Amino acid sequence: MQTIQYKFYIFVAYFFNMSFYNIEKILPGHSIDCVVFGFDYNEQELNVLLMKWKMGGKWALPGGVVYKDEILEDAAHRSLKERTGISVSVLEQFHTFSGINRRSEEEIQLMLSIAAKYDIKIEKWFRTRYLTTGFVTVVNMENTTPVEDIYSSECRWVPIKDKPELVMDHDDIFNKAMDHVRIQLSYLPISMALLPEKFTMKALKKVYEGFLGKPLERSNFQSKMLKLDILNRHEKLMTGAANKAPYLYSFDKEKYESLLKKGIGLFV
Repeated sequence: MQTIQYKFYIFVAYFFNMSFYNIEKILPGHSIDCVVFGFDYNEQELNVLLMKWKMGGKWALPGGVVYKDEILEDAAHRSLKERTGISVSVLEQFHTFSGINRRSEEEIQLMLSIAAKYDIKIEKWFRTRYLTTGFVTVVNMENTTPVEDIYSSECRWVPIKDKPELVMDHDDIFNKAMDHVRIQLSYLPISMALLPEKFTMKALKKVYEGFLGKPLERSNFQSKMLKLDILNRHEKLMTGAANKAPYLYSFDKEKYESLLKKGIGLFV
C-alpha cells in the first residue's frame, strides 16, 4: 500500500516536474488550468470534466506547467491531453488568476515537509508565487473518453449540480468560467458544440438553463429560438405516443453563421 508520503511525493513530482521534466525548461511562476464543459444528453444535464487526486481524494481541474518555448495556448492543449487523454479543437483563454494566497500555507508546509527529503531544490518551487491562466471549452461528451493519468485515481464527467469542492482556487476558476460562458451564450454557437446533430427543444433549453442556473419558461424559450430561424425541424421521435412525441431539431449552419456575423444574439 502506498504511504501518504509517497502519494504527496507523486504530487510534487508532477507539479514541479523534478522527475519527469527538465526543470530548466519550465516557465517559472505560471501554470494553466482548463475548464471543460459537456452536456449529458441522456440525463439532460450540464457536466464539467474533473480529476481526483490519488492523495487525499481531492478534486481538481486538469492543468499543468508552461514550457519556456511554448505559448500558453499550446501548453493548455498539451496539458489537457496529457492529464485527461482528451484533445479539443478550441481552448479559449478567459482569465488569469493572480491571488497571493492561491495555495494555503498548510498545503505548502505539508508538501514541503515531504519534498525536502528528496530534493532541496523543490522548496524554491514551492515558495514561488504561481499565477494560473484559465482556459475554457465546450465539447460533445459522447465524443470523449476521459482517462486518468498516473497522478489521479479518477478522471470523469461530473454533473454541475454534484460538483464537489475543488482544491486551491479551482472553485474560483470554475465560477469565472461559468460567468464567461453565460456572457457568450448570446453570440457564440455554444449549443452547437455541446449537442448531437439532432436534438430536442427540451435538450437545447436544458443547456441554457445549466449555464444560466435558472429555469426558463418553455414556450417563451421555444418562441425565441424559432424566431431566430436557425433551426431545421425534423420528424418526431418515435416513442409509442405519436401525438406527444417531441420534434427533433438541428442547426442550419449557414443561417447560424450568418446570424453571428450580423452580431445578433442567440439568446436575449
